Amino acid sequence: MKFVDEAIIEVHAGKGGDGVASFRREKYVPRGGPDGGDGGRGGSLYAVADRNLNTLIDFRYARIHRARDGENGRGADQYGKSASDIVLRVPVGTVVSDLKTGETLADLDRDGARALLAQGGASGLGNLHFKSSVNRAPRQFTRGTAGERRRLKLELKLLADVGLFGMPNAGKSSLIRAVSAARPKVADYPFTTLAPALGVVRADVNRSFVLADIPGLIEGAAEGAGLGHQFLRHLARTRLLLHLVDIAPPDEGADIVREARAIVQELRKYDEALFRKPRWLVLNKIDLVPAGERERAVQRFLRNFRWRGKSFIISALTGEGCRELVFAVMDHLEQQPQNAKDAKDATGQENRKTRGGRRVRLS
Repeated sequence: MKFVDEAIIEVHAGKGGDGVASFRREKYVPRGGPDGGDGGRGGSLYAVADRNLNTLIDFRYARIHRARDGENGRGADQYGKSASDIVLRVPVGTVVSDLKTGETLADLDRDGARALLAQGGASGLGNLHFKSSVNRAPRQFTRGTAGERRRLKLELKLLADVGLFGMPNAGKSSLIRAVSAARPKVADYPFTTLAPALGVVRADVNRSFVLADIPGLIEGAAEGAGLGHQFLRHLARTRLLLHLVDIAPPDEGADIVREARAIVQELRKYDEALFRKPRWLVLNKIDLVPAGERERAVQRFLRNFRWRGKSFIISALTGEGCRELVFAVMDHLEQQPQNAKDAKDATGQENRKTRGGRRVRLS
């Protein structure tokens, strides 16, 4: 199935049904009084996160979604039928935003999360509601209101604990194949990976994390070179980034230090918050460096790159160093649980509770 992580749709909620002005007409009841019923409520549209979905491809072709209008009221105290709501199922991790204002409407980051996309119109009132002691035969009624209409942007941000990034052919797909059951395509040419891939890495029976592999970056990605920045959104939810660098002897004229710096700058151009995430350096393809030159090659790169953070030396092909990397990542994630995310969610809920000076119910 084709991986689609972005779609633009239109949602049209249904109009509320009109009320009616009617009077009871029955033999031997000359003044039966008003009996006009209310209209039905217009249908609303909701989005629900479904863990069984992993792409937005359905919304690439079905762009307009309409709910039905509510029925009009009738005489004899008959109320119009309310329209059914429409539920759009989206992958977990989908962010919904208003295309016109840019406002984020919902971040569906857990299975079963539900968000209102467009509110159906309110029903109109029949003349039955306007009867009083001084108005025995009211002819007033109200019409149903129109439903909301919106153009929305759906963006899928994968849910992963750790993200891989680096130049094309740095060995990101090989690494995720080596440490998980994921099997992304691997080949000896750039841009083998054309869509993000997820793999569950198990450090122990009850210890695991999710690793995300995205297509490679190159210098000038901010200007659209290569595949550009279009897949970097999938690193937004990660708690740790692994910068993979091909440490093998470079081709003539290549400068792996300059390329590594360029990738980090592309990360910064895309999102400063993403640039500030915890980041480790992983030097891959050490098996291609002669054993007697490995230590010198690694130290030379770290010195020229001016890296003072955590670094690992691995070979995704042979598995050398991968086990140590997996356990180090697992320990890091366990020492820094998702407290920041939980605090953010709690703050967001509190803000929703008191929005506009009044409390609203949380779904």
